[in-house]
Amino acid sequence: MLPAFAVLLAFQLIGESLARVLRLGIPGPVIGLCLLVVACLASHRLRDFTLQAARPIISTLSLLFLPAAVGVVQFLPLLKSQGLALGVAIVVSTALTLAVTALVFRFVVHRLHLEERE
Repeated sequence: MLPAFAVLLAFQLIGESLARVLRLGIPGPVIGLCLLVVACLASHRLRDFTLQAARPIISTLSLLFLPAAVGVVQFLPLLKSQGLALGVAIVVSTALTLAVTALVFRFVVHRLHLEERE
């Protein structure tokens, strides 16, 4: 399992290196994961080999949500009293973010003359 874990770390290192050298706005681990997916699609042997290290990691992934759950329980009285206001704030801010993103996208497309010509 250790060699398979080393392969996973190697892809993360490659992704991190590419992100830093090319100064991409994408995190290195995301690039490494994309490269790993492409490599696993190309080689079933690599997929089967890395699967032995990936399964235990994925099975314990839910532990990362534990701190968030503890935070929710810790602030439960606040959520009971302010839950509606928080819910409205989350929904409204999400809708505003989507609307502003769409407007900025349209502005950039119009400004750069990328619209389809009919």
